[in-house]
Amino acid sequence: MPLAQIEILTLAFPGNRFDGQILPELGKLVEDGTITIIDGLFVSVAADGDIMFTELDELGVGEEAAALTELVDRFDELISAEDVQEIAAGLEPNSSAAILVFEHTWLKPLRDAIVGSGGVLLDSVRIPGPVVDDVLAVLADFDKEETR
Repeated sequence: MPLAQIEILTLAFPGNRFDGQILPELGKLVEDGTITIIDGLFVSVAADGDIMFTELDELGVGEEAAALTELVDRFDELISAEDVQEIAAGLEPNSSAAILVFEHTWLKPLRDAIVGSGGVLLDSVRIPGPVVDDVLAVLADFDKEETR
């Protein structure tokens, strides 16, 4: 069966402070069938700027690494070396990032209904919450100015 919509999520950890707190929430999303993690890797930029990356299935045996690897359904190697370089370029020295590729599993029944009715998904846009918050704040300020 074809995949549903795929998303790449990059989570930065300045100062290399990944402590595993995200794992229970990721686990819930996977267990509930909301997402299926299909690839991922961990990128780190050393204090001297050297870039290192490791596929999630090749992480060490640490507790957090093992828990994260268990959440991945399969490893499709969808993240290219160019992707890693681009992401690493946005990281400060002495920081790291987890890159997760996941399928929006929750979308499959809706996708099937759209296709079954002869429809086509024309576009999909994701807007980060902080961006929406900023726009709403500007609009609120604008409304205040207009009421004066």
